[in-house]
Amino acid sequence: MNKTIIAALLCVATCAVKAQAPTPNIPVVQPFGKIDQADLELKSCDFEKDANAEVLFEKGTLYFGADIGSITEEIHKRVKIFNTNGNGEADVKIDFYSGDHLEYITGIDAETINLTDGKVEITKLDKKLIYTKVIDKENSEISFTMPNVKPGSIIEYKYKWNASSFADMPDLVFQEKIPVRYCEYSTSIPDIFYFRAIPNLTQRLVKDSKKEDGRSFIEDSQTYPYTEETEVRGMANIPSLPDEPYMSSFNDNVEAIRFQLVSIKPIGGFQKNYSDTWAKVGSKLIDDEDFGGQLKRKLNGEEAIIAKAKSLKTDDEKIAYIFDEVRNTMKWNGLDRWYTIDGTYRAWENKTGNSAEINIILYHLLKQADVEVYPMVVSTREHGKVDPYYTSLMQFNRAVVYVPIDTAKSYVLDATGKYNVYNETPPELLNSTGLYIDKKRDKYDMISIKKELPVREAVMINAEIKPNGKVEGTAQLSNTSYSRINIVEKYKKDGEKKYIEYLSNGNNNLKISTIKFDNMEIDTLPLTQKIDFNLDLAGTDENYIYLTPNIFTPLEANPFLSENRMTDIDFAYRRSYSMNGLYKMPAGYKADALPKNVTMVMPDKSFSFKRLVVEQDGMIMIRYTVAFNVPEYSKQFYPEFHEFFKKMTEMMNEQIVLKKS
Repeated sequence: MNKTIIAALLCVATCAVKAQAPTPNIPVVQPFGKIDQADLELKSCDFEKDANAEVLFEKGTLYFGADIGSITEEIHKRVKIFNTNGNGEADVKIDFYSGDHLEYITGIDAETINLTDGKVEITKLDKKLIYTKVIDKENSEISFTMPNVKPGSIIEYKYKWNASSFADMPDLVFQEKIPVRYCEYSTSIPDIFYFRAIPNLTQRLVKDSKKEDGRSFIEDSQTYPYTEETEVRGMANIPSLPDEPYMSSFNDNVEAIRFQLVSIKPIGGFQKNYSDTWAKVGSKLIDDEDFGGQLKRKLNGEEAIIAKAKSLKTDDEKIAYIFDEVRNTMKWNGLDRWYTIDGTYRAWENKTGNSAEINIILYHLLKQADVEVYPMVVSTREHGKVDPYYTSLMQFNRAVVYVPIDTAKSYVLDATGKYNVYNETPPELLNSTGLYIDKKRDKYDMISIKKELPVREAVMINAEIKPNGKVEGTAQLSNTSYSRINIVEKYKKDGEKKYIEYLSNGNNNLKISTIKFDNMEIDTLPLTQKIDFNLDLAGTDENYIYLTPNIFTPLEANPFLSENRMTDIDFAYRRSYSMNGLYKMPAGYKADALPKNVTMVMPDKSFSFKRLVVEQDGMIMIRYTVAFNVPEYSKQFYPEFHEFFKKMTEMMNEQIVLKKS
């Protein structure tokens, strides 16, 4: 069954785009090959001076075919390269759905324009250098590299995206990872179709005009009239959408409009509603040969695995055993799909597969071992969050396994990652929604995927400060949940030498002599690291010793240095950090300056920091506790968030000063 048709038709109406009042001075969109001298001489983006490149304009013109059963979108894009770091814009990739030849690209034309010794030099793209790459049986990519590109170049290209299905309406994406001077889309849609616009816009449109024209088409020698509704939307001076620390996906934040096919009103016929429920989406999935058709597919040698699982006493033991068998046997090929490509039988034989093939194998074996499990489709963080009110299969990109344990506990199993564990949902799936399918009960429900308990990291230090400005001691690090998984993966992938360098965090004065792990292979227990270390204290002289006690914590540097934020913050899960340090002072020294005890809490209690410092009997005890009480934070409140993290990092790195008596 065609995946794009399924995805496009399974839709339900949501909010409509609001009209924006036009403003003057809208940038001009020029014909292909006509370039302003000012653009050729342009040295930087007017509204984002440090940009490496800028989209001068992109124009999309979308219209239906003469038979109103197909869609074409003509794209014309022009980009200015400012420096060598912007040369990557010359590598052009156009993705399209090639399954059943549903989508295809035509009419590619491209050229590079340079100003050489005051003269315009045009270098056309050799069409022999346009390549088509088949990604899988459903998806393909056209790629080419623009010729003669250097700082100062303008590159432009145009092409036609064609879809043989009237339902395959593309998104209108205004924003990119480089700034965009102007982006304009014209959509001409017959009133036979009702597409509802779903905006994700924070920046106003500078153009939003509408008009209606009478049209007709001929079928079987009969002429049928209809009204074509054309809307032109334009946005100007759009800032780049960069990769920011702990950002949610590009798709969640980009300025864009997407469309849902809500209904069709055939000429001379009755209106057909294409709005659907999640139950209908789930039913379609079960009937799909590349999803539901694979759930009961027998695997070679499965009997031994199933028999071993059935001999175990508890469901948790069965789940853990089969999960490890599949995870360790199968190699993920890096493709995320909700559907299989080669099928589970062949994937099992080849010991490699996409995410659906691996996890449907996992589902099948668990089901045969009498564990209550259900297939589920989800979206990874990079793909974007699922909107529960937008019933479209296009929102999902991975199949997993849902296991309800009781009213308060459930598992979302994903065996694609070699360091994933059965009792922790992969963090890239958190803070979104999944659709699970219970065919027997004819039940298809949306499930919120979250991590309720905070992930804990604790550091305990016991050390002695020497008169010569050195510290010798031990540290014990305790990590749970995702923190534990991340450390195990880093240590096993990188080896002990590189892992010790990671622990030192670039501090050349910190030397780790030994490290010992406990519970490395026991997923259900906290991972413990016992470390022997010594530290040379910079700035120490014959009278003063300076100690920064914030070592071995993940909070030594502030990742939120920028005063402005373009995207929402997504930590994936709640976090709890603690650091306890006990330092013996050298004989003949006393504390000259100690950090003050402080408690700092965000007004909405989303984040908190507490510091306690005590001097007693020649010892200094210091304790930090940090709580991230929410996994996500809106960019709307970033100024307060930025100030909090700035102050917290400064306080965590405040020095203890000892003075010789």
